[in-house]
Amino acid sequence: MKIKIRYENEYQTLEVETKEIEKWLNISISEEESQEDYEKRVQDVIEERFNRPDYNSWHKHDRHTGNAYMKSKDGTVEVNTEEAIMFRVADKSDFNSSIDGVHNQLEYEACCETLRSLLNPAVADMVIAIALDGYTVGEYAASIDEDANNVSHRYRRAINKLKKVFSKTSF
Repeated sequence: MKIKIRYENEYQTLEVETKEIEKWLNISISEEESQEDYEKRVQDVIEERFNRPDYNSWHKHDRHTGNAYMKSKDGTVEVNTEEAIMFRVADKSDFNSSIDGVHNQLEYEACCETLRSLLNPAVADMVIAIALDGYTVGEYAASIDEDANNVSHRYRRAINKLKKVFSKTSF
């Protein structure tokens, strides 16, 4: 039995066994039906299921393009008619927040590991707190009960040591 299946924009003719068609499409021939009628019915089912018009495949890919509905910070719903949803999203953080969080955490841990391998533990903790965690020198000095001037000098010495180490390495 020959069937026509659309592949891209052209029809391909395939030779298929009747038993295979019955299993594939779950259609059996009735006793009063002729072979030609059965083949026509099979081709109609194939047209309906697999050879859909181009509109359906276009619609499948473009169904999400439309107006973007966004909630503003105060909770009101706004409609963005400038661009469609897939082409522009005003706030991409909803899509990337979990990925960015994992990436930032891995990067932070790698930086901490590098600093701890280059500096002694107390100095590495100080550099991590001031440079990476955002503490000021005064805040860090107060947290470890030391003078801010001493912490500032140790921090500058550590930064100079890191500059020497990183100037010798090539990335």
